[in-house]
Amino acid sequence: MPEVSAWEWALDEWLEPFLEVLGHKARCRWAPVYLRGLFGRSERKSVQPMAAELTPDDYDQLHNFIASPAWETAPLEEILAAKADALVGGADAVLVIDDTAVPKKGDHSVGVAPQYAGVLGKTANCQVLVSLTLARREVPVPVALRLFLPDPWTGDPERCRRAGVPEVRLTARTKPEMALEELDRVRALGVRFGEVVADAGYGPSAAFRRGLSERGLSWAVGITCIQTVYKTTVEVTWPRTRTGRPRKRGVASETPVAADEMLKSAAWRRVTWRTGTKGALTAEFAALRVRVADGPRQRNGPPLPGDEVWLVGERRSGGEYKYYLSNKPADTALSALARQIKARWVCEQGHQQMKEELGLDHFEGRGWHGLHHHAVLVMIAFAFLQHLRLSNLTERGKNDRDRPAATAHTARHPASHPRPDRIRHPHPMSILPSLAHASQA
Repeated sequence: MPEVSAWEWALDEWLEPFLEVLGHKARCRWAPVYLRGLFGRSERKSVQPMAAELTPDDYDQLHNFIASPAWETAPLEEILAAKADALVGGADAVLVIDDTAVPKKGDHSVGVAPQYAGVLGKTANCQVLVSLTLARREVPVPVALRLFLPDPWTGDPERCRRAGVPEVRLTARTKPEMALEELDRVRALGVRFGEVVADAGYGPSAAFRRGLSERGLSWAVGITCIQTVYKTTVEVTWPRTRTGRPRKRGVASETPVAADEMLKSAAWRRVTWRTGTKGALTAEFAALRVRVADGPRQRNGPPLPGDEVWLVGERRSGGEYKYYLSNKPADTALSALARQIKARWVCEQGHQQMKEELGLDHFEGRGWHGLHHHAVLVMIAFAFLQHLRLSNLTERGKNDRDRPAATAHTARHPASHPRPDRIRHPHPMSILPSLAHASQA
């Protein structure tokens, strides 16, 4: 029998629950092949080069596996959620809501359109995937990647149907609406976290912030500098008139101001939120309690004040300013606010690693099903790498007390390869140092 490296045995074991829910014999054969292709040496992680490296005579079968509309991602996502929770879930975990762009040429790939691409810092022809990432102590594990359909697609149902978009996805939805839907899904699957963080692509949405609060979640979100807020001393009155109908909307006792204006008179203080590979990570922060102008609109005036929250400003070393809102309690320390805000960074590193190491942005198919099949397999591959990384820390005896919990023991069937006597990871472990470095940057 040919020698099998430890990482291949570990992958077989890791995949057992995923293959159980796939069920179909052919899919159970090709899913591990596709994952090995994602770990492969080829520069492109699309079907053709992966097939050429691993199974040169079976390109059609591998392509049919990934593009087939006959299987859904939901069962795999359910197992992935359980794996992620076992790795990094808990009351001190953070759920990061973000999105990632996949630049594209042409206009035939599902969801492609001129949209803002954060990876490029400008509007470009791309697909945008709404993402949810579970993270604890700088270890990210993605749990959701869902394609956002812009107006040119939702306004053309026939175009969507040609790309295989399910009927239930044809209704236009904003990215914040999609994020809340995915949040509810992962919570229903038992994923545990204590806080939610999101960037300025989601934070300006009052409905999104309200949705997080209604779910009883602690949150911190990015906003733009022009977000209007009131002082906490603002009052709302309902002036009475001698004639006419009673007033249905109140009147604020003051005019709201932009976030940057509100913080001009605040005290700024240098805060260190973490130590990275190059030393302490610091910036200047300021925070004030405010009431956001996101209530019902006054007659011929701005919106009324909403709930009281923290308005936080960040002044970076290069002179750049960023602004945030957080619903943490009024007695929260500035350092705790800074740590909560900066927890979102680990998600960006996860996106970068999935693209650079696992080919998240290499998929060349045009259909809905193929794209989401590729995305869920990339997430499974990334979670497997984090599993190996955390297991490796335990074996070396490093960070044993403080590391996130390892995967819970579950009953398993015999693996397809005999287990090596010594645990070594000659191939995927070459990826893990970059993951470890990224998490400490």
